[in-house]
Amino acid sequence: MEQKNVCGCEKALKGITCDVSNCVYNAEGCACHAPEIAVGPSYANSSAETICATFKPREE
Repeated sequence: MEQKNVCGCEKALKGITCDVSNCVYNAEGCACHAPEIAVGPSYANSSAETICATFKPREE
């Protein structure tokens, strides 16, 4: 049985990395453990203009 991480999710999203250390879905090694992700806004023209709408701050 796989051990659950802080957010309660069991598996990382393959190929998705995250540098946001204070996100509840960020696990060790910059792996995203969100059940799914949402990226926006729809009018972005470059990666610098996008955001992860799935971000949820970790309670400390």
